[in-house]
Amino acid sequence: MRDNKNSLRAIILTGLFAAIIYIGIWVLRIPIPALVGRPFIHFGNTLTAVAILFLGHRNGMLAGIIGLGGFDILNGYAATSWLTMLEVVVIAFVITAVFKLLGSRDTNRNIIIIAIVAGVTKIFTTYCVSLVEALMAGSVVKAALVASFLSLPATVVNSVSTAILTPILYLFVKKIYVSLRKNPNSTY
Repeated sequence: MRDNKNSLRAIILTGLFAAIIYIGIWVLRIPIPALVGRPFIHFGNTLTAVAILFLGHRNGMLAGIIGLGGFDILNGYAATSWLTMLEVVVIAFVITAVFKLLGSRDTNRNIIIIAIVAGVTKIFTTYCVSLVEALMAGSVVKAALVASFLSLPATVVNSVSTAILTPILYLFVKKIYVSLRKNPNSTY
């Protein structure tokens, strides 16, 4: 899409994506036991990656911060919501950098590469978040390192789903958007 990032359309779509991200976490949450934190499987990361690809760096990042951070604040994760928001910032920078390295073209191949990189990046950022959470809870560094590593199963599942579902959802949203732009009187 990449409209002017301050246009009414861009602002509305940013809010819409933020709401979709929030709902994507709220509707489907599958808790996973972990030594650190209370992780769960959800689609928030996938939807955030789609938002960043579709809306561009700034507005996609804002949608992810509002959607993921808002979920955390309103659902018992407020103390660490800043870490979630920081993860979104890192993911947005990585997705944007890879997109630019690939010539700023959203070909199927490039979107698949970006989705895989986003999934792998999420594993590393979540490990760091778990480490900070363990240290905030009073763990010693060595124990925090091990516990954070052993708490990664939900993240791996979320990362694999991000790598698989991001290209599918992005290409679907893009197809609908292009169709609506060509035929504004359509009843989608």
